[in-house]
Amino acid sequence: MFKKIDKNANRIARHKRVRRKVTGTPERPRLSVFRSSKNIYAQIIDDVNRVTLVAASSLEDAIKGDVSYTGNKEAARKVGELVAKKAAEKGITEVVFDRGGYIYHGRVLELAEGAREAGLKF
Repeated sequence: MFKKIDKNANRIARHKRVRRKVTGTPERPRLSVFRSSKNIYAQIIDDVNRVTLVAASSLEDAIKGDVSYTGNKEAARKVGELVAKKAAEKGITEVVFDRGGYIYHGRVLELAEGAREAGLKF
């Protein structure tokens, strides 16, 4: 019998392995990415104080009005730009990027590039 691979369990294992080393501090918080099949979410988190400082997703009205579908690379880039803009308003310029166990490709890559173009450094 063939054993079905649980891709999400593998992703969670990768994420836990990475999170052992990647932590957000008040000086340099963590930019965490989560993607579902229809949307993408980004949060800037201070792990020391356990606080989410900034959050953005493709569900926000600013993104939904600009794109036809929220689960593609175009929407991911706009989410990256939006999270960077919100971070700049709070005075955050440098972050640690946490890809959430996902491969740095496609929508995750577009979100990162959008955030970099809007002024975030990582």
